[in-house]
Amino acid sequence: MAKVSPLMIAPPLLFAGFVALAGIGMFRDDPNRLPSTMIGQPAPGITEDALGDYPPVTPQAMATGQVTLVNFWASWCPPCRAEHPNLLKMASEGMPIIGVNFKDTEGPASSYLDDDGNPFKAVAYDPQGRTAIDWGVTAPPETFILDADGTVLFRFAGPLVGSDYEQRFLPALEKAMSGG
Repeated sequence: MAKVSPLMIAPPLLFAGFVALAGIGMFRDDPNRLPSTMIGQPAPGITEDALGDYPPVTPQAMATGQVTLVNFWASWCPPCRAEHPNLLKMASEGMPIIGVNFKDTEGPASSYLDDDGNPFKAVAYDPQGRTAIDWGVTAPPETFILDADGTVLFRFAGPLVGSDYEQRFLPALEKAMSGG
């Protein structure tokens, strides 16, 4: 009887494992949703390096005592530009928003806020993306809803526009504002 080498069995087993993982992924409740390990956790720190002359993100800026948004953005990011009017609207209605500019250069980022308006209470400058890594950010824009105590309640990956914004983000924000 011929002896079967373990190297002959490995490829089919690896393939079967991949098929099983893909199958599990396809049958999740929402296969497009990226889970966040931050939900229910205290918000990670944010660099105190400020963007240009804008106020830095200090512990005092984060301690608002009310629901706060943390928005990761970049001037080179078209979806960030698309969501900007909604950020300006929320800020004008009294929503505290902390901005984290990442993987950007200071000149264009400052010019963008100067030209299009600044919705942020404070703006961190994270050119290497270290703060973004701590928050689990995959790509801009991403927005987090924090409760009054600084606990992450919700993560929204993508621009705050369109039906996804209306059907997922706004209900989560309303729930946070009502203390639910």
